[in-house]
Amino acid sequence: MHKRLAAIIVLAFSLVVGSQTTPAFAALQDHSTAQDGPLQPKVEGNNKRPWPDEPLVTARHGMVATAQHLATQVGLDILKKGGNAVDAAVAVGYALAVVHPCCGNIGGGGFMTLHLADGKDVFLDFREKAPLAATPDMMQNLAGEVVKGRSTRTYLGVGVPGTVMGLDTALKAYGTMSLAQVMAPAIKLAKDGFVLQPGDVRILDTSTDHFRQHPNVAAIFLDHGQPWQAGQVLKQPELARTLELIAKKGTRAFYDGPIAAAVVKASKANHGLLSLKDFKDYTAQWAKPIECEYHGYTIVTAPPPSSAATICETLQIIAPYPLAKWGFHSTKSVHYFVEAERRAFADRNTYLGDPAFVHNPIKKLLSAAHAAKLRASIEPDKATPSSEVKGSLGPYESTNTTHYSVVDDKGDAVAVTYTVNSYFGIKQIAGDTGFFLNNEMDDFTSKPGVPNQFGLVQGEANRIQPGKRPLSSMSPTIVLHDGKLFMVTGSPGGSTIISTTMESILNVVEYGMNVKQAIDAPRIHMQWYPDEIFAEPGAFTPSVQSALEAMGYRIRDVHSMGDIAAIVVNPKTGLLESVNDPRYPAGEAAGY
Repeated sequence: MHKRLAAIIVLAFSLVVGSQTTPAFAALQDHSTAQDGPLQPKVEGNNKRPWPDEPLVTARHGMVATAQHLATQVGLDILKKGGNAVDAAVAVGYALAVVHPCCGNIGGGGFMTLHLADGKDVFLDFREKAPLAATPDMMQNLAGEVVKGRSTRTYLGVGVPGTVMGLDTALKAYGTMSLAQVMAPAIKLAKDGFVLQPGDVRILDTSTDHFRQHPNVAAIFLDHGQPWQAGQVLKQPELARTLELIAKKGTRAFYDGPIAAAVVKASKANHGLLSLKDFKDYTAQWAKPIECEYHGYTIVTAPPPSSAATICETLQIIAPYPLAKWGFHSTKSVHYFVEAERRAFADRNTYLGDPAFVHNPIKKLLSAAHAAKLRASIEPDKATPSSEVKGSLGPYESTNTTHYSVVDDKGDAVAVTYTVNSYFGIKQIAGDTGFFLNNEMDDFTSKPGVPNQFGLVQGEANRIQPGKRPLSSMSPTIVLHDGKLFMVTGSPGGSTIISTTMESILNVVEYGMNVKQAIDAPRIHMQWYPDEIFAEPGAFTPSVQSALEAMGYRIRDVHSMGDIAAIVVNPKTGLLESVNDPRYPAGEAAGY
């Protein structure tokens, strides 16, 4: 408890290193005084951590890492009762809908990447879809201007939810328990309530003013009009009834029953486009994950409509560079990482979209020839202005979220990232259904060349079309080494998901950090436009920042990026290792 109380006051970040420093990472510290050396691995001055120290967690049989400690315990209990990683993942998905309502959801959608004990890798797409009545210019006024807030605060921003269908599809295919068994913990948490921790209250309070605008939301998520306080009990009886109906009747209750009817009724009353046919026609679909190699490791990640291919494209560009020799966040390592990201994001924003509607040139984007071409365009001592970087295959023709990771004692691993997009989506609940609706339509291109809420400037491939799934940055990822499970990782964070997930991998496989060090380390991000490096406080030493600025980089300080939920298999001990990301103190990593 004291750990989470202290964490609420954290307002700044800098690099923090765990007590179990690996030799490779220790070597980086020896060069930290060099002008072009890596970041100092400690806080200067009093050398105290800017957040409470989250201990490295080890386990032999199973591990669960989520953004909310009660959801973690739900998943762990399922594993201890003999359920597998998929059973636990479904249970966690429903539990997060109760205890992490900003981001955990049944009113949104997401992706699931699975590595099964028999070596099979599969991917499940339960991303939201645009309503059948959607049009490409629906977020614009008669003058052709994008209307601020239309895609994020109104029912026009709501895509057809996919989470319920997705979790049920995964459970039926690879789970061992019944839907009622895995949903029972979430129903109990909604009905009986749970004690709010400071981390929970901090997130709820981000939307207090919006909750007050909607009586049915205020009745649950405010205490007589005032924000809930730590130590109070939050009960959600309406959500409990919705979950009970799903547990009893399955997906039919949600997509062809009273829940769909309630959402459609609210949508029509608020000038939205959702119809009963949108719900009846919704499908979750299996697909082959994207795979790429990096320095002896196999990255298994999400295919379109995810844009996780950007991770692989970036890694292909930087693969020949000696990043470990240059050092973590040295001038050289940052320069080449950022320039690779700049080019990969230009391709992402130009070419990628729902594969049911557009051709995604993944093979070309991830080819050695393409990586070599982009690599050759990077100048060694100068930032490339984003205005000079285009989608590099020629013209195209034709953030809030949560992530969790689960590993069981058989070797099954599940990475799930799902979302309602912004914190609490459109911040509205349909009638007495009890769950927040997404604003996923903002992930489409409202108008080519006009940035969305995450600053992404996207093109025709991601234009709104009826029944289309919007392009996503969600990147649930599994890393293999010699065909065996090595790492499960992912993060929320809008467009920064790609960088955060990729850095969690690089920190371990390139810089020799353990999972704690990898998660604690400050993060950076470049997404083509805006032409800036996003950087957490403490990301660069003063000398490195000065050197980067002299090369032409603009650096934007951001409070924090992402919430990594990662599990690593220690290659020496075989033990599972994880840690809660201290940026989100309500979370927990736990195993047995």
